[in-house]
Amino acid sequence: MQAVRRSTCQCILQARSRSVIQRRWISASKIARQFEPPLKGIKVVDLTRVLAGPYGSMLLSDLGADVIKIEHPTRGDDTRQWYPPSAPLIEQPPTPPPSPDASEGQSSQMPVQDWSKLPPESAYFLSVNRGKRSFGVNLKTKEGQDLVRKLVEQADVLMENYVPGKLDELRLGYEDCKAINPKIIYASISGYGQTGPYRSSPGYDVMIEAEAGLMHITGERDGTPVKVGVAITDLTTGLYASHAVLAALIGRQKTGQGVHIDSSLLDSQIASLANIGSNWLVAGQEAERQGTAHPSIVPYQTLPTKDGFIMIGAGNDRQWGLLSNVLQRPEWASDPKYATNSARVANRKELIKNVSDILETKTTDEWLAALKGKGLPFAPINNIQKTFEHPQAQARGLIKEVDHPRAGKLKLVAPAVVYDGERMPVTRPPPVLGQHTLEVLREDLGLDDAAIAELHKKGAI
Repeated sequence: MQAVRRSTCQCILQARSRSVIQRRWISASKIARQFEPPLKGIKVVDLTRVLAGPYGSMLLSDLGADVIKIEHPTRGDDTRQWYPPSAPLIEQPPTPPPSPDASEGQSSQMPVQDWSKLPPESAYFLSVNRGKRSFGVNLKTKEGQDLVRKLVEQADVLMENYVPGKLDELRLGYEDCKAINPKIIYASISGYGQTGPYRSSPGYDVMIEAEAGLMHITGERDGTPVKVGVAITDLTTGLYASHAVLAALIGRQKTGQGVHIDSSLLDSQIASLANIGSNWLVAGQEAERQGTAHPSIVPYQTLPTKDGFIMIGAGNDRQWGLLSNVLQRPEWASDPKYATNSARVANRKELIKNVSDILETKTTDEWLAALKGKGLPFAPINNIQKTFEHPQAQARGLIKEVDHPRAGKLKLVAPAVVYDGERMPVTRPPPVLGQHTLEVLREDLGLDDAAIAELHKKGAI
């Protein structure tokens, strides 16, 4: 009887424990949904253009930072001109009216944003500039440089990707900005870094892919070296730079001091060689192009079917046995030439031919159906349309629609990371060139319309 009572009490306690845990989880989930973006209140002066820098600063804006993108007043970021493709424009792109608070005389002297004369919004620019404010400033003028310095006074972060030394000439280098604001986190992105014999050389993604080993290992074994389909070195550098800024913000909380971050395409690409770089450093093993194949695992590559291709991997001997069964060659699992991964690597050419011969007897869809649920890694080779139509991509909300002032409804790729079940909101669409110039001058810098009109007259904005 006592055992029954103890068992009953234990069940009650376990049920109460589960109930408490469940309530805490629900409570935590509610708190998570109310959690503000972690970089809210952080101001970033963004002096970057093209891809690596803008991608890094966009990641900061995704986390809630106020990113003020400094652009030339009439040309803007280089990528604004990189079209087609571009977003279709609404019939009559609006032009912001003059300030209602300005007097009649002042309003006539104020800069007018005639959006109808701007080029279309390029898809390239739209891809890496969501969440930012565009501030049109001519850095070739003293007044334009002074405006950026005033922003530096109140900023937390400055990101730039000029050739090392260029901003020093404009009195906007690290030492200049540190003198204005000792707490500034100054993130420099360059091709080769701030030091060394190549420091003054401009950096381009495809050149660094070639120079830092990536192109050597990309392409078919007997083919020519090729670049990756996207500017992956630029993107990797942007990721490293934004990561460094986040670390510097945490460090500043402890020390009260800013820091100069030196991030380069060369460093980032060499760091991203991962196991390929380690193979050379540890064992002196030079890499070779493998196409889609893996240098240490067989089979693990794209293979032909009757009507296309399919990606299949067998990362261990158990998976090889499963694949052998699907291919209706169960004897391969115990064949000394194929039974272990090391044996399969040694007999790569023969094995791949045998597997390919079988795969080419059926269509890709037939093999996808045969492989489903078998515990094997496999995937179709999707084009971009099918990628965005992927059920998992749609279920995860990887496409966000925003209202753009010139393009209307605009689809963007969503921020990649989920926090407690929610993605950070896309708070602003990518900006029109100079869209926020007057806003920044008035609200951030406290200038009146007379001062703004004078800056316009001098060609600073």
